Amino acid sequence: MALDTGIAHYEAPEKDLYEVGEMPPLGYVPKQMYAWAIRRERHGEPDKAMLQEVVDVPELDSQDVLVLVMAAGINYNGVWAALGQPISPFDGHKQPYHVAGSDASGIVWAVGDKVKRWKVGDEVVIHCNQDDGDDEECNGGDPMYSPSQRIWGYETPDGSFSQFTRVQAQQLMPRPKHLTWEESACYTLTLATAYRMLFGHEPHDLKPGQNVLVWGASGGLGSYAIQLINTAGANAIGVISDESKRDFVMDLGAKGVLNRKDFKCWGQLPKVNTPEYNAWFAEARKFGKAIWDITGKGVNVDMVFEHPGEATFPVSTFVVKKGGMVVICAGTSGFNLTFDVRYMWMHQKRLQGSHFAHLKQASAANRLMLERRLDPCMSEVFLWNDLPDAHMKMLRNEHKPGNMSVLVQAPKTGLRTFEDALEAGR
Repeated sequence: MALDTGIAHYEAPEKDLYEVGEMPPLGYVPKQMYAWAIRRERHGEPDKAMLQEVVDVPELDSQDVLVLVMAAGINYNGVWAALGQPISPFDGHKQPYHVAGSDASGIVWAVGDKVKRWKVGDEVVIHCNQDDGDDEECNGGDPMYSPSQRIWGYETPDGSFSQFTRVQAQQLMPRPKHLTWEESACYTLTLATAYRMLFGHEPHDLKPGQNVLVWGASGGLGSYAIQLINTAGANAIGVISDESKRDFVMDLGAKGVLNRKDFKCWGQLPKVNTPEYNAWFAEARKFGKAIWDITGKGVNVDMVFEHPGEATFPVSTFVVKKGGMVVICAGTSGFNLTFDVRYMWMHQKRLQGSHFAHLKQASAANRLMLERRLDPCMSEVFLWNDLPDAHMKMLRNEHKPGNMSVLVQAPKTGLRTFEDALEAGR
């Protein structure tokens, strides 16, 4: 039966397994697929933990969608899944293998019998929040607070580093057609995470004219934070660790940039009122003075956009203004956070954890990309066979500024339509 998809008919054989980049007939679901799999006994650095395997194509429930993955985004979820830190994904989903990947662009290939909003042939990007949809938070509250909330590709076994991926229908959003497949794949996780951090925690939602300190300003999260802050009419002060990244951050719209290597106040806080603490305090004040050189004397930042964690958290809680907020979504430098609580309670500062985003927030962020108001900041694209190497670069902080993608079914870079991919694959 012909599918009404708007995609021109093409000839392709029906097989049980297709090579990576080989296109099945539209809507035909093979029995097996290639995937980069992690197994519990292989936990370790990504180049050892991730191995290419042939696995079964996942079966769909009534509200599920099967997506042919054209390209997938590289982010720290893959590194954590490989390492088994901060928790092993196997402790959650209990499956024999784990396919990481929490970002993707692709084509709807099959739908469950209760899916209404999407049809075979739709081009989509995927946000990574899943939930069961049947509790109070999912129906009138915040789905990110649902007991069933989980991150696809980290807390589920069926992420995007495979030819097909299974997602909930509510995870899908329209793909920006002006972007390539690889550009479309690189942004959703970091962009939606940054959006919720900045706009999702009232009354500390970002407002025009405010000042925000952004750690890791040249990375995936930071590059979107800078753009969102600028779009909102606020001021971003970016922090970098390499002087070569200064122009990149300024070009994104930052009001100013600080190099953390110019200061010596990183790591866990020394014991209060010791000589070591006094030395740390002097350096932290020096860092705060550098912020004032950008914002104006005595003007502390309204918000700190945190994700390194252990290395930066003591300084973050010190430099944010009275009544301001430190919002944190990760701990890429470590999880044991320390700070001087006197400044927290006496200056009534807020510490706020933040974890990805719900569909409304992800859609609002995606709309900005659809409207061409944001740049995906894609830095590197990797071939399918180089996927573990991409994660090694991220683990070692050797990746270029911006966001990374890996090609899956898209046969080469620069393609913007399914027809382009079919032609390039011939």
